[in-house]
This record gives sequence, C-alpha cells and structure tokens, in this order.
Amino acid sequence: MLIKELTDLNGVSGNEKEVRDFILNKINNLCDSIKVDSIGNIIAYKSGKSSKQEKLKVMLSAHMDEVGFIVSGHTEKGFVKFKAVGGIDDRILPGKRVAAGKKRLAGVIGSKPIHQQDKDERNKITKIKNLYIDIGADSKEEAEKLAPLGEFISFDSEFTELGRDCIKAKALDDRVGCAVLIEVLKHSFDFDMYVCFTVQEEVGLRGAQVAAYRVMPDVALVLEGTTCADVPEVEPYECSTILGNGAALTIVDRTCYCDKEMVSFLSGVAKKNNIRFQYKQTTTGGNDAGQIQRTGTGVKTASISVPCRYIHSPVSVMSRSDFESVERLTLAALNEMNRDREFLKNLTKVN
Repeated sequence: MLIKELTDLNGVSGNEKEVRDFILNKINNLCDSIKVDSIGNIIAYKSGKSSKQEKLKVMLSAHMDEVGFIVSGHTEKGFVKFKAVGGIDDRILPGKRVAAGKKRLAGVIGSKPIHQQDKDERNKITKIKNLYIDIGADSKEEAEKLAPLGEFISFDSEFTELGRDCIKAKALDDRVGCAVLIEVLKHSFDFDMYVCFTVQEEVGLRGAQVAAYRVMPDVALVLEGTTCADVPEVEPYECSTILGNGAALTIVDRTCYCDKEMVSFLSGVAKKNNIRFQYKQTTTGGNDAGQIQRTGTGVKTASISVPCRYIHSPVSVMSRSDFESVERLTLAALNEMNRDREFLKNLTKVN
C-alpha cells in the first residue's frame, strides 16, 4: 500500500532524502521532466495538450517532510539530548520509541522517574529540555559516535490498520498529500501541470516558497493532512474537522486566506460528483498555501486536506474514506478545469 510505504520512510524537515528518492523512483516515467532544486524540492512537469497560447500553469503541492528531532548534546553517562524539529506537543514524548539516522538506531525518550519527582514536578508537563533519549550507550564518547551532534531523529511507529476504515501511522502529515500527487501524475490535462513535492514545510513553509518562485503558477492546489479533533471533551463547534466526513476545504488559517472562487469551485465539484467534503472549522495552523499564495503578483490558491487525529505524533489516525474523497476531489477538480477553460482564464484575470 502506497501510504504504508510512504509513512515507513523517515524524512524529518531538512533531511528528506529518503522520501525524495522513493518518490523520484515512483514518478520517473509519469512526467515530461523532473527537477530537484537547490533546497531539495521535487518539481515534476507535465506538459499540457493545448496550444502554447492557451496554456496556464497549475501547481499542485504536498510536503515530504515530517516533524521530528535533532541531536543537540550528550550526557556523561551516554544519554542523548535533543531539540524538536517542527511543532510537537511535549506531553506526548516520554516513553516514545525513536530512530536516529540512516541506520535507524533505536532509542527511547525518557525522563526523571515519577517516584523521584516531588509533588510540583508530578503536576507539571515535563519540558523537552528535561527529557533525554536512551540509546543504550554507557558513555558520552559512545553516544557521540552512535548519534553525533546534528543527527536527525524520527518517531519509530509501525503502520497499523484500525477497525474497518482507519489507519494509524507517523507522518500522515503530509505523506497523504504525496500519495495523492503520485496518483495525479498518472493523468494528463490541457494545461501545464507542475507537481511539487516540497521540503521543510514543518519549519516555516520554506520549500514551497522556493518552488513557487521557480514555477510562478497561475493557480495552485495544496494537498495536506490536517488537524482533526472529534474526540471526547471537545465540543462539535470546536472541532477543526470530523473523521469520516470527507475531504476538508480550508477557508482561512494562520498563513493563508484561500481564494473564495477556488473554494466555491471545489465545493461545487464535490457536490456535482457526490464526493463527501467538509469545511475546516478552525483558523489555527497553516501549510504551503501561505507561501504559494504570496508568490510574485499573487497566486489563486486553495487547500484540500485529509483529516488526521493526533497529528504531529507517532500515532496519527486517518480514515481511508476521507483519503479517497481527497483523491477523487483533486482529480475531479482538475478534470473540471480541463473541461472549463474559461474558468481558469477568468480566475486568473486581474480587474
């Protein structure tokens, strides 16, 4: 299964090579040209079938990187100190299994034992600065050799199917988007299509900024894994998305105000094709759309996302049916753009 293959790979922000090599192998025969730019983005180009005069550039984007850690020091007794790469909740860390470097050196995140904590310590969240990784080393020298300063560390989490429709894995944000883009590349359209697998989204949308300036698209669609909080003690009106309710369309978040015409177009395509969809109800967070939208003189941009519970953890959970809705909506939207050339032309007009 493609999502299993993608989430089994390790690709902490700034260290996406393993994911990039896998995707390059998958898409090698699906496009007209492939470039890996200076920052590490994959830009796969598929030429449109219409005349050059009518062509418009459509960019699709999903990021390859995942949240994780980086080695920041070592103790005299051989424990590894570390920093977060991307946004990770300190509360989930104690006891988690991790893997360091290309050799996937096994480790466990540890903290001061509870029976040695005073009352105040027990009632507080243990901060990442007070945690360590136990790799079984018995000296600083051994730890430095096994997990040197600057080594990347990923969550070590096994892909698991839950119930009839759900999947548990690390890095669903945003390997789900990467899986959709690989499928999209199997199709051709009249417009020029630039399918971008970006880097360093989790540390500031950096890869998307570089990719968008290279492509300079007219229209962009961002494929993402987004937050889902339909769990006990969260009121329905506070849920960002609901697992099983279909593809999530973003209206506004911390980085981007999605183009209203694009959002309306996507919801219309979903209704026309009986594809389940929902609107993301919170405005927190952000994704590559925030950088792409502000490229050059501006890009008409929208996001389509797969809801994921427990995002940015080793145990993210998604619904297969939601993923299928995102895949179907993406392809249906591209096909509709292909049929309705006037929509694309009118969308990019400046009044």
